[in-house]
Amino acid sequence: MADKSAIFKAALQVADMERAYYQEHALVLARHPSETNERLMVRILAFALNADEHLAFGRGLSAEDEADLVLNDLTGAALLWIDVGLPDERLIRKACNRSERVKVYCYGGRAADVWIRQNLGALEKLKNLTLINLPAESTKALVDLVRPSMKLHCTIQDGQVWLSDGALSVQVEQQAVLP
Repeated sequence: MADKSAIFKAALQVADMERAYYQEHALVLARHPSETNERLMVRILAFALNADEHLAFGRGLSAEDEADLVLNDLTGAALLWIDVGLPDERLIRKACNRSERVKVYCYGGRAADVWIRQNLGALEKLKNLTLINLPAESTKALVDLVRPSMKLHCTIQDGQVWLSDGALSVQVEQQAVLP
């Protein structure tokens, strides 16, 4: 019998001083049996960093050809495609052809550094791609915030990002690899 996805709910308050965006979002996320809590929290972080009332989660690990998060216009065309982790370079190229903008949030410490070195030459050619590396210390610390039902607050100001549940606050540094 196959394992079922675990369902997580997050009430996420976003205070993004850089974009003057202040909203609360009720998120429901399915965590695939093979997905880690670290990846789940990076998906929530990516949502917070790009929060919009029309930003939606994709089917995740069960659908390789879909974004982890996507922002569509009213016609259904992709304005923003977001992936987390270390996606195949071929899939990133395909996403860049299907969306106005693509963002990839890499994490995983040394594995992410190796992936970036191996793929940077090909990825630099994609003009609508933003590549951000998240330090392992930060993404691993986000795991301490995981609960089946979470109340999270994300503050974004002066290039700094904090994700908090009221008791614990994690600062996440974003290292831009490609603008």
